[in-house]
Amino acid sequence: MKLRSLRIPRPLRGNGLDADCEVFDITIESGKVVAVEGAADQRSRGTVISSPVDAHVHIDKSYTVREVGPANGDLFAAISRMDRHSALWTEAHITTRMEKALHDAWHAGTRALRTHLDWKGAEPPLALAAFEQARHRWQGRLELQFVSLTPLDVFADVNAGRCIAQQVQRSGGVLGAFIYRNDDLVHKLGRVLDLAQEHHLSLDFHVDEGLDADATGLRTIAQLVIERGGLPGLRVVCGHACSLSMQAAEEANETLRLCVLAGIHLIALPTTNLYLQGAWSATPLERGITRVREAQAIGLRPVLATDNVQDAFYPYGSYDLMQTFGLGVQMAHLAPAQDWLGAITTHAAAALGLAWDGLIAPDCPADLLVLDAADEFELLDVRGHARTVVRAGRILERR
Repeated sequence: MKLRSLRIPRPLRGNGLDADCEVFDITIESGKVVAVEGAADQRSRGTVISSPVDAHVHIDKSYTVREVGPANGDLFAAISRMDRHSALWTEAHITTRMEKALHDAWHAGTRALRTHLDWKGAEPPLALAAFEQARHRWQGRLELQFVSLTPLDVFADVNAGRCIAQQVQRSGGVLGAFIYRNDDLVHKLGRVLDLAQEHHLSLDFHVDEGLDADATGLRTIAQLVIERGGLPGLRVVCGHACSLSMQAAEEANETLRLCVLAGIHLIALPTTNLYLQGAWSATPLERGITRVREAQAIGLRPVLATDNVQDAFYPYGSYDLMQTFGLGVQMAHLAPAQDWLGAITTHAAAALGLAWDGLIAPDCPADLLVLDAADEFELLDVRGHARTVVRAGRILERR
């Protein structure tokens, strides 16, 4: 197969590509890219990116908004509603929703995703068994990871924390927690880091998901990781960090510098946080997105991800990462947009520790998304989003 006259955005170009070219021909054989050469005709027929990576989703609760209802901007109301309704779920219900989410992501072109599973205490949730079966069914198509999403205060119970960590380790997952202005924050976070080191588990936190400037969970995580020498061999991911947008620039930038030293991966969730954060009694002035541009400028490689789809936390949306990317570009003024495509490809792959970094070059996997967008200014256009999904060197579908 040969893909002709396609733009490869500079952040996605691997070594050895002609620096003077903007438009390339890509030759594919046996599931791999075997050649990337400057096209004789430099008129673009579209844009090619590596298949996107969705680094933060919730497939256990997707598509439940019709039974739960939208929270209309109230994060803790959404949590309460989901807690009540989840008590009625069966594994079959969860499996059906997961399968729909994974099909949607797969056909949109996603190659890997990490889902958070609500995990409220020592016993594993029904969603874990449903996820493990889904991971088996989708092996070889979608690379699936999970995070145990547990309220931080649960880790004050030593036995409960150990049970969670042991089960996460057995199931090949990532240890996580929800952190927001908790009492005794340093001690409880220390317990989570202890468990991560003891069981050799990477970490993924929901942190500071609100607009209170005194929420400093992100800074505390970074400080504790630095004190422990960076947790060698383990990745630390932090999602949301909305409160960072409300803090003074000097304070926020100092937190970001600590994140660089700690090796933290920062994920912004534009759809859910635009919906949940800010006033609902009037037009909201706060956008609810973390300091993405400042993070990039200071040396972090920020990620954009889907988060919630059609549940109480965000009643709209889909598993098309290009839609999420487009909203993030507009919310945070990420321009030129093509320079930020790493946020859903290479940066996200690094956050999840994937084998392929997402750079397009000879010998990389032929898992590609070919967009009709001929240039920067069509990337967010409906027609520009029309795509051909290429998986393992074959066309999966044309949308």
